[in-house]
Amino acid sequence: MPFVTINVLKGKSRDYIKAIADEVNAAVIDTMDFPEDDRYQVINECEADHLQLQTRAEDRVMMHLVMRAGRPDHAKKAFYARVVESLARNPGIDPGNVMITITENRDIDWSFQDGVAQFCPE
Repeated sequence: MPFVTINVLKGKSRDYIKAIADEVNAAVIDTMDFPEDDRYQVINECEADHLQLQTRAEDRVMMHLVMRAGRPDHAKKAFYARVVESLARNPGIDPGNVMITITENRDIDWSFQDGVAQFCPE
C-alpha cells in the first residue's frame, strides 16, 4: 500500500501510461507483499526539460514510493529489478532510464479518509 508518484514524459499514450502504472503495481504486490486492492498512484506528465535524469535525454521514468517502514532490503531490491525488467518489456523503457526512490514513514503518518489515522486505533 505505498503511495506511488510516477513521472513520465508528456505526450505519451494512455496505453503507455497504463502499462507503467500496471507494471509498477504488479511489482509492488509481487515483491513487497502488499494487498492486491491497495493501489494508490499519481501519474504526472512532464515536459522533457521538467523531467531531468542526469544526461539521459531519451524516454525516462522517475518514481517515488512512500510507504510504512519495515519492508526488508531484499524485497526492495526485488522490486527495483522487477520494475525495470517489466518496463523494458512493456512499454519498452531502457532500464538505465528508470529511477526509483522509496521513503518510509510510520503508522501515524497515514490517513486514508475522514481525518482519521487508520493504522493507529485509539
